[in-house]
Amino acid sequence: MPRTDLTPPPPLLLAPDGSGLVAEVEAYLASLPAPARTPVPYVPRTGSTVQPWHAGHPLPRATLLDRVLRRPARPVPVTAADHLRLASRYIGAFGWVQGAMWDRAGRVCLLGAQAAVLAHGYGTPQTVRTARVQVMEVLHATGRPAGSPDEYNDRPTTRQADVHQLLDRAAARAARLGL
Repeated sequence: MPRTDLTPPPPLLLAPDGSGLVAEVEAYLASLPAPARTPVPYVPRTGSTVQPWHAGHPLPRATLLDRVLRRPARPVPVTAADHLRLASRYIGAFGWVQGAMWDRAGRVCLLGAQAAVLAHGYGTPQTVRTARVQVMEVLHATGRPAGSPDEYNDRPTTRQADVHQLLDRAAARAARLGL
């Protein structure tokens, strides 16, 4: 019998547990070609979900001995490249400032971001020194010589995007060198 727009659709035949609908959906999915069934990560139209700045790295955990001796947890080992990426993500999460290591709003400069990453338990002072050397190498290689990364951070012509780009290039260089 031909269906018109005015006739209601036939009722769904469902078992009390709804398995009839489940079977129908499974049959439909099975009939799709293979590429249509390949699972892909969902990216909403408005962008990705907000993640903490240290996502992908474990939180520092105090051992029983650390708690008994009332000392901080051992730092999470990170490479210089990871340290630079974390510093960039920290600036992205809390904001960037010039002329001070940090301000009351929680924004940080390049040095402040590196200090915050270290203070949160990621890496060692040696990791920070190695990372800063990589930042200086990138500054000089790109024709932006500066006495220190902090001097570059505080220049009136430097923007937050410039700092992120600098940290990204330095992280890529450190990763290429295996640091």
